[in-house]
Amino acid sequence: MNPQDPLSQLRDIHLPETGGFWPPAPGWWMLAVLVIAALAALIWLILKRRKRNRWLRSARAQLARLEGSASLDPAWFAQLNTLLKQAARERYPDQHPEALTGDAWVNFLLSTAPRDRVASRPIAEALVQSAWRPTVSAEPTEALAFARLWLGGQKC
Repeated sequence: MNPQDPLSQLRDIHLPETGGFWPPAPGWWMLAVLVIAALAALIWLILKRRKRNRWLRSARAQLARLEGSASLDPAWFAQLNTLLKQAARERYPDQHPEALTGDAWVNFLLSTAPRDRVASRPIAEALVQSAWRPTVSAEPTEALAFARLWLGGQKC
């Protein structure tokens, strides 16, 4: 020891050993639990929404099949009208749309059509009337466009 140089008596700074990667601190465990719970909740919400909109996917698939067989036959318009009634029954079960006919059915279709797009009353009337009249007064392309428009605004 050198009394002249007190700094020579000091030791070097020794840092403690790091904790390492494992086991994580309790905060990381809590974060992992929260992330897993959030992912589980998100997956549950997505599956619930998909289940709730299953009828809509089915209706769109049926509409695509009807589009492939479009014709000026009143039976084809009756199938399209039946498809819309089935979809309306699934979407609005408390309003009993399957029991509506004529102007009441047309008014229901127009009142439940999406607000951001214009639904044409003459096309809806022709669609409904062509299902039971011997001479068809609607064009299949216009009827399909109306059905596609109506189904497009029916998400739960």
